[in-house]
Amino acid sequence: MNTAERRRIWGWWFFDWAAQPYATLLLTFIFAPYIKDLLGDGSAAQAAWGYGVGAAGLVIAICAPLLGAVADKSGHRMVWMLLFSLMYVLGAAGLWWADPADFSIPLLLFSFGLGLMGMEFATIFINAMLPELGPRRELGKISGTGWAFGYLGGLIALVIMLLYFAEGDTGTTLIGREPAFGLDPEAREGTRFVGPFTALWYALSMIPFFLWVHLPPHPERTTFRKALGQALPELRATLRHLPRTPSLSAYLVSSMFYRDALSGMYVFGGIYAAGMLDWSVIDVGIFGIVAAVTAAVFSWVGGQADYRFGPKPVLVFCVILLTLVAMGVIFVSREAVFGVPVAADSALPDIAFFILGAIIGAAGGALQTASRTMMVRQANPDKMTEHFGLFALTGKATSFIAPLSIGFITDISGSQQMGITPLVVLFLLGLFLLLFVRADGERAERWQET
Repeated sequence: MNTAERRRIWGWWFFDWAAQPYATLLLTFIFAPYIKDLLGDGSAAQAAWGYGVGAAGLVIAICAPLLGAVADKSGHRMVWMLLFSLMYVLGAAGLWWADPADFSIPLLLFSFGLGLMGMEFATIFINAMLPELGPRRELGKISGTGWAFGYLGGLIALVIMLLYFAEGDTGTTLIGREPAFGLDPEAREGTRFVGPFTALWYALSMIPFFLWVHLPPHPERTTFRKALGQALPELRATLRHLPRTPSLSAYLVSSMFYRDALSGMYVFGGIYAAGMLDWSVIDVGIFGIVAAVTAAVFSWVGGQADYRFGPKPVLVFCVILLTLVAMGVIFVSREAVFGVPVAADSALPDIAFFILGAIIGAAGGALQTASRTMMVRQANPDKMTEHFGLFALTGKATSFIAPLSIGFITDISGSQQMGITPLVVLFLLGLFLLLFVRADGERAERWQET
């Protein structure tokens, strides 16, 4: 491998490094539990978060496959990446306006959704680049290392936030100092800085990507209007032909369910802990460090397992493990752990949730890297970005259903524990459909037929 090829892989990895803090800091461990502080009630926060994230997921589900099809035709992938990066940065930076004395939940959820859409749309293009980075047998290791590198970036960003910015109930950070840069703890400026910090992290970290990832020119480069005109009928044709590719179809639907369940764990883990266990933002942040460490380590381990056994065994094992964890989370509260009553001051619920969080991080990291390489095996090589657009579609088709159903069930039951039950059903559906997925995807002749 020459220097240019190594730099291209490193540049590709830097997207994971740049983008991961949106999930780590905003979606799960810092900003999500802060919403609970703003609203003052765990169930209300979980419901509002579910509606907001679900609405963003609906937009992503509608747009993702079309964007992928247009990209396959136009070839302007770096221009698209710049546009989506701008959405990411603007959306993240806008969370600064979450002032506890004067805030608008709809505005905050819109800003968060804008950044989330930027990240998800950019990820479609990033994933579609994977087959160009090395031989097929090596893709599992490349993908796994990328996820591990991304989780490492998220971990470092989280530690920086906890040490220097996010203030606890006492107005000081994890190391007992006031937020850096003179930020006002009374106005929660340290915690609110998570938005601008995430935006700045992304902008700086994407520099290696734009410098080192040089893609070959598209053989039939055309204008956006022409690409859109060609992409729409071809996308309809692809959807009509899905029944002729049963392994791809089964995998798209399977991953739709299990990835949405995993996303639900990430989206609601911090809010659940804040509401059920009365954890502060700093408590949730420490929990996030544990989960991020296991995610980084086992993303790499999952990539090695993918290289040795293929992605399907990794997927099956991780989905089974996460199903059991989802069941376990429902039975952890301040009053009882797995049905056993505990004292009000018992540390057992906290310990149990930390263990479950570590397992979620480990299995989730390995699951995501194996999912990406499995999609490469299932997709038509001539329509890679379009098929990754479908992959994003199926990943988001229920991503608005999962948080909305969690929000709805939490709302009507008044119970955060009951609100988590849809995740178990989604994991089980995904596991069942994996049985119909071929480990090596469709035969070449099948793609020629379609």
